[in-house]
Amino acid sequence: MRVLTKEEVEQEKLVLSEAIWKGSVFIHPTDTIYGIGCNALLSKSVQKIRMAKKRYESPFSVIAPSKEWIHENCAISREAEKWVAKLPGPYTLILELKNKDCIAPDVNNNMPTLGIRMPDHWFSGMIKELAFPIVTTSANVAGGNFMTDLDSLDQKIKNKVDFIIYEGEKRGKPSKIIDLTKETRIIER
Repeated sequence: MRVLTKEEVEQEKLVLSEAIWKGSVFIHPTDTIYGIGCNALLSKSVQKIRMAKKRYESPFSVIAPSKEWIHENCAISREAEKWVAKLPGPYTLILELKNKDCIAPDVNNNMPTLGIRMPDHWFSGMIKELAFPIVTTSANVAGGNFMTDLDSLDQKIKNKVDFIIYEGEKRGKPSKIIDLTKETRIIER
């Protein structure tokens, strides 16, 4: 398992993109905390994350490759459009899906909704280039402490990933959840 810097990711972007496309599970930085992710189209990879996190029922969110992708695959109300316009940012928008085939069913456990992120972070640019969504969920065993640096990464998670994109200690907190499926609700974590 390799630990990569931003510079190494830039140098090896094509190789890493291919690895993600084929199913690698990896840890990535965001504008808030570290996440664990994979290609959101591959059930086998999503299941690897579920097993590593011991999180079998709750839905995962995705980092969307673009706002266009969000509009193509999610139902966007007027209120939701206001929040989509604020992206990128430290939000997870819960939206109703209009295209269930845009992700593997294991991502959201066949729910009619999906959590959407677009972090205000250089890593989102890589997802835009990939042109497909990746799963993003906190890099910790369910109920455990969030990963803020390599020393706080749970060994059980570390043993299940193919690589880590690391940029030093994070001092953020998880993204704010904005449920836009009925009346707008902001959920603090």
